[in-house]
Amino acid sequence: MDNTSEVRAFLTSRRAKITPEQAGIPAYGSRRVAGLRRGEVAALAGVSVEYYTRLERGHLGGASDSVLDALARALRLDETETAHLHHLARAAGPAPIRARARRKPPEIRPAIRRVLDSMTGVPAFLRNHRFDILAANPLGLALYAPMLTAGPMLPVNSMRFTFLDPHAQAYYPEWTQVAGSAVAALRIAAARNPDDQQLMNLIGELSMRSEPFRTMWAAQEVYVHRHGTKRLRHPAIGELDLAFEVLELPGDDGLTILTYSAEPGTPSGDGLELLATWAATQVGTAAAQD
Repeated sequence: MDNTSEVRAFLTSRRAKITPEQAGIPAYGSRRVAGLRRGEVAALAGVSVEYYTRLERGHLGGASDSVLDALARALRLDETETAHLHHLARAAGPAPIRARARRKPPEIRPAIRRVLDSMTGVPAFLRNHRFDILAANPLGLALYAPMLTAGPMLPVNSMRFTFLDPHAQAYYPEWTQVAGSAVAALRIAAARNPDDQQLMNLIGELSMRSEPFRTMWAAQEVYVHRHGTKRLRHPAIGELDLAFEVLELPGDDGLTILTYSAEPGTPSGDGLELLATWAATQVGTAAAQD
């Protein structure tokens, strides 16, 4: 990923979103730019126009945290956008030795696999920063069955499924919202891991093969998946409205545990119980065929 173009696109897009009225600046006459002018952002951030222009052209390397925070305030960035700006600045600096070294795939510790398997009442997954599903418990494999059309083999990449698999829009009834938040989360991951060539290759592949991805990527939105709700339409169970939680594993190099749940006694709670029965039936059928 070209960090210079990423910085330029991000700052330009955020500057275009802020009106003079929102920034408390009197607007006189006609304006040829959307949102604020560079000079207005510079004044709000307390830096020179020349310095801000250099930053917006992509040269964030060396910018102090105080300058970045001043830019964030001037551009009215939220917490996630501010963190993204800091990640872009760090990526623009000299690459540390650790980043230049070839990254090894993180090992899945046996304790993590035991934790996944112990979550018998909820679908649970282990995911990396590239959105590869590396491991799952049996209920998780059943929930993600549409991603596993070639068989219950992992890893599988949820980004490729979302944008390249013809079954994705049926599986996600609210596909546009799901896809948009996925792209925004992928942008966060890219800024945090600028040295990861596999991640950059994934972004390049999706950009070449999916027009919706290209459009959403150009919007420069950023989003962190922590918790929320998601609607899924399982081919054997029907629609499920599930709450998801993303549990970060700080000591395991970008790995997270993702779980889905539903309130017992609700249609979706009953659906998860039915999913467990369906999963057991699938396992029994596969065993009989063997």
